[in-house]
Amino acid sequence: MNLQNIRKINDYEWEIPQSFREDMRVPVHLFATHRLLEEIAGDKSLEQAVNATTLPGVVGYVAVMPDMHQGYG
Repeated sequence: MNLQNIRKINDYEWEIPQSFREDMRVPVHLFATHRLLEEIAGDKSLEQAVNATTLPGVVGYVAVMPDMHQGYG
């Protein structure tokens, strides 16, 4: 994912806005340093977080913690 799509809230909180993809029900809030975001931008972690925003029943935002990694779950 291109980091230009991620909005900085503060040094440790970032947002993928709900407008990023038409089917998103809520935004994604990421809790990480900029360096960590750069490291995971090449894998599927952020894509999986965006996919989670489309699930029925999700409210508020999808929170992604600093230990994010691609894979099941």
